[in-house]
Amino acid sequence: MTEFAFTCTGVRADRFAAGPTLVFRLRITATGDEPIHAMALRCQIRIEPAKRGYETAEAEGLADLFGERSRWGSTLQPVQFAQVSVMVPAFTGETETDLVVPCTYDMDIAATRYFDALTSGEVPLLMLFSGTAFTGAGGFRVEPVPWDREAVFRMPVATWREMVEQHFPGCGWIRLPRDTMDALLAFRSRRALPSWEATVRALLDESGGAAPAPPRRFSLTGITSTTGRTAP
Repeated sequence: MTEFAFTCTGVRADRFAAGPTLVFRLRITATGDEPIHAMALRCQIRIEPAKRGYETAEAEGLADLFGERSRWGSTLQPVQFAQVSVMVPAFTGETETDLVVPCTYDMDIAATRYFDALTSGEVPLLMLFSGTAFTGAGGFRVEPVPWDREAVFRMPVATWREMVEQHFPGCGWIRLPRDTMDALLAFRSRRALPSWEATVRALLDESGGAAPAPPRRFSLTGITSTTGRTAP
């Protein structure tokens, strides 16, 4: 039985992807001299928020996820980030491959809210592996990748922010129900407002709230962006 080990050696933002995408670099080691003809690998990635410290501003940004800091002893639980698959080509002994993880800037997703609240440092990740390996020197033998295979990795917050800025420079996203979106569009049309930013600012002015200075624009969409992940 072949023993497999996994190590994450780095991560980068994919500049050429159509949407926000992180690319993790995996090193895979297999014991023995038998060739691995191919590997159908699954990876579940979790955020482990209890394994880092937080500044005051970060703690305030995480309040909607974990509550007040005084409760974090029981509420700071792992957050599901992604679940992806990759086909690893033939190798013997050791190889490296890219694990491509599509991301979202939908603030209704818990992992996105967590990343957005962080200002610096690293994100502690746990990568859980499973799958099927096709091995054998004189033919094909099917072997499972045990469910206890895992790797830890600390992703720089700067990498996440770089990825977001590539696709949504200076912007934030709000997801709205269709009827609210229709009402907002009607309001914009009645006032002949030139942009969604102007529409939101007009609503803020009418509500009596002072509109903030405009370093950050808001794009509004009624289309649901989903990256919900479940265990395989």
